[in-house]
Amino acid sequence: MNLLHGLNGACSVIHECPRFLGQSMMNEYDPVLAMSCPSTSLENNKTTRDRVDPAELFRCPTEKKEATAKLRMPEFLSKESRGFDYLVLWLDCDKEGENICFEVMNCVEQYMNRPAGSEQVVFRAKFSAITDRDIKAAMNALVEPNENESRSVDARQELDLRIGCAFTRFQTKFFQGKYGNLDSSLISFGPCQTPTLGFCVERHDFIQSFKPETYWVLQVKVSVTEDRQMTLEWERVRSFDKDVANVFLNAVKEHKRAKVVNVDLKEKAKARPPALNTVELMRVASSGLNMGPHHAMTLAERLYTQGYISYPRTETTHYPENFDLKGALKVQENHSDWGSAVREILREGIQKPKKGHDAGDHPPITPMRSADRGQFDNDTWRLYEYITKHFIGTLMPDCMYLSTTINLVIGTENFSVTGKQLLDPGFTKVMDWLALADEEKLPDLKAGQELPIIEAKLTERQTSPPDYLTEAELITLMEKHGIGTDASIPVHINNISQRNYVQVTPGRRLVPTSLGIVLVHGYQKIDPDLVLSTMRSAVEEQLNLIAHGKADFDSVLRHTLEIFELKFQYFVKNIEGMDEFF
Repeated sequence: MNLLHGLNGACSVIHECPRFLGQSMMNEYDPVLAMSCPSTSLENNKTTRDRVDPAELFRCPTEKKEATAKLRMPEFLSKESRGFDYLVLWLDCDKEGENICFEVMNCVEQYMNRPAGSEQVVFRAKFSAITDRDIKAAMNALVEPNENESRSVDARQELDLRIGCAFTRFQTKFFQGKYGNLDSSLISFGPCQTPTLGFCVERHDFIQSFKPETYWVLQVKVSVTEDRQMTLEWERVRSFDKDVANVFLNAVKEHKRAKVVNVDLKEKAKARPPALNTVELMRVASSGLNMGPHHAMTLAERLYTQGYISYPRTETTHYPENFDLKGALKVQENHSDWGSAVREILREGIQKPKKGHDAGDHPPITPMRSADRGQFDNDTWRLYEYITKHFIGTLMPDCMYLSTTINLVIGTENFSVTGKQLLDPGFTKVMDWLALADEEKLPDLKAGQELPIIEAKLTERQTSPPDYLTEAELITLMEKHGIGTDASIPVHINNISQRNYVQVTPGRRLVPTSLGIVLVHGYQKIDPDLVLSTMRSAVEEQLNLIAHGKADFDSVLRHTLEIFELKFQYFVKNIEGMDEFF
């Protein structure tokens, strides 16, 4: 029996032929190369683009082309498949991976041996890590490729291609050369990219329109001992009327002492994190490791293909019931950095992980092999270190601390002071960046005690707007509003940066450029739907229905294209409205 394997984005005969590393063999739907119109070949040159009415792109035929033509991968696969009886597909276990399965099948099925009868000859392996155990388990539980999931990807690609190309070609041609300060040769539009930019510009507009207000805070300082003082927090927090604030101040100044009303002691917990999914990994990489989400996911893919971590694209934050937590921990028990903590967990017993969200796709991201700092470059090591420490932290107790609140009264005004005292570091012993800051222990006071007032004064302050969005905040907004997938979110953020719509400033904050601001304001004036997240999230819902076999591919495609074609026609008629902003 001859068997053809496609392993993890690689189609190979006994693992001997080149790997794709999960990338589609076909063209990544380049806006120029992937469209073909009747009687017109759209090649990658400006003359051809100018010759074709962008409106035609909503209806003209499409074709897929090999991403790297010189590899001649379809030809290679067809030759290798000759004489084989069975095909086992080991592509990345997500919708995109499922789509590549059918690309491979199209290349090889006609050249394989055709058995008599209806015997199944094409199989799909489902796995989440490249380890002996996972590979053997997948081989023993082969399934059929999921055509519905593949078709949902086909629909997304064709919709994004047609819509993006039509709007991009039209507005690029309309504005190119008219304004010398645009600093962009391509003024692109994307059904996901544009709402992503919209979030950034919305925050910018709020900052620009923000009007600061002056307010006053009543600050009181009391003496506890000769060499110790405490600053009290005012229960009213602040007053926007200075005269009213002065009334409160004068009322306090009539008294020489603050009286302790009660002392509240509560044992509290800082909860250990749920298991790690893709969105959280990208958020932490940006906010904690100073890595762009696109860069972080590139490193995570590399760690995965090298067998160091499990599949890094997952929406799930709940370990499956059959997940071997103890086995995964044992792999790390001799590590020089966190081995002692792992041995302690194994000795005292694994803490039952928090129940997270089960999206039904893949297990959470976990380490699969132990590694040392010297095996990777700095960024790769820091990402691996975080993934490993996060995994260990999910199996440790919560961080426990004693919260103390002392409530005081001065005349009719109430004040308080709070403090924390660490009892058990729990998971923060490993995830030390989340450890509670050392705070000075509050004094032991009792109800009825009176403390001398050292100072009472008003402090003038002003309200301030929020800062520009960080990448981490933008990722949260995109996830909340259904913009993109865990695989495409970093791509959209990277695109708006590369196309000069935003600039990444220190702290990984996204500041829109003049070009980005003008584009969004123009869309808002002509057709706000083009920049709102609701349009894309509605499309994503339809695509998910295709993936689950609950909606027809052709119906979804036709209906969505009709809507966007009407919007495109309206956009063309009213483009002068955007021109005014430029």
